[in-house]
Amino acid sequence: MHSNRETIRVVIVDDDQLVRMALRLIIDGEPDLTVVAEAADGDAGIGIVDEYRPDVVLMDIRMPGRDGLSATHEILRRSSPPPVLMLTTFDSDDLVLGALRAGALGFILKDTAPSRIIDAVRTVADGNPILSPEATARVIAAATGPQFSDARRATREAARKQLAALTERELETARAIADGLGNPQIAERLSISVATVKAHTGNLFTKLSVDNRVQIALMVRDAAD
Repeated sequence: MHSNRETIRVVIVDDDQLVRMALRLIIDGEPDLTVVAEAADGDAGIGIVDEYRPDVVLMDIRMPGRDGLSATHEILRRSSPPPVLMLTTFDSDDLVLGALRAGALGFILKDTAPSRIIDAVRTVADGNPILSPEATARVIAAATGPQFSDARRATREAARKQLAALTERELETARAIADGLGNPQIAERLSISVATVKAHTGNLFTKLSVDNRVQIALMVRDAAD
């Protein structure tokens, strides 16, 4: 959360210097955002996150040495870790799924329009997920191809088992979250109060052993045929 800060402090971790420069120009051009540090690999990224305690981490997936998936796992083990927003070119989409399941708060394409990158940074800084329908569809399609069929079946069965422990209302809330709805929209869909939606969501975090809404959405998608 950045509500008590005047400026959202961002760390960029990407092995491509041109990508880092472009992202810095985009982010530093906004009055409420600033890049406080950059790193070219996962190990260095973990180090600068520990040193600078940023509000948001922009993390590349594929890097030499420690990749973005491993670095994200490590960062999210910290006490009060910053939200991680994954950067990808979608040449290895299954890694993105792994990162999201690990707790990354979302992902964006590297060729996303600058205005949407800015919106994404602000959104995750507030603790809200980025679930682009187009990008999610591409990730799911790539990670559920024939080469992933055995792993897919195991993941689907595990997700179905966890969802089976939910009440009907909790399951409806989980499905609404997977549809990308916010609390007011979920309340309207289910004809319940926003406070009740929040209570159901809290139950989902506990029963499904997840940390954020992205993980809930992925579990619902995993359980689907």
